[in-house]
Amino acid sequence: MVQTQPRMFRVVSLAFVTLAFLAGCAGSGTSPFVGAWGEPNDAKKPSLDLKSDGSATGTDGCNRLIGSWKEDGKTVSFGGFSSSRMACEGVDTWLSNAATARIQEDGKLAVFGQDGTQLGTLGSSK
Repeated sequence: MVQTQPRMFRVVSLAFVTLAFLAGCAGSGTSPFVGAWGEPNDAKKPSLDLKSDGSATGTDGCNRLIGSWKEDGKTVSFGGFSSSRMACEGVDTWLSNAATARIQEDGKLAVFGQDGTQLGTLGSSK
């Protein structure tokens, strides 16, 4: 009987470790923000690709954008965008000023500036 107690302890310990690991994975489903927004196949229109690793790439309709994002509940916060510096006449480069975003009831991504003003929307390309 002495030999089964250490074995039982190991089995129970392994079960607790496994449960703790699985509990940490619970709720780690894909974020509804991950994916392409806008028109990624048209470089002259704004688009954004939010990757699951927290990186973001896209275009404001003129310049390429590279940045990061973080989900906080139903809102996304952008870590700022680096962009190319091409001069494109007549293009509204609103997306490069994005600070936050959230998904609207119609499924579009509403994008907001630092002051909370809505800058524009991007449809889902998923």
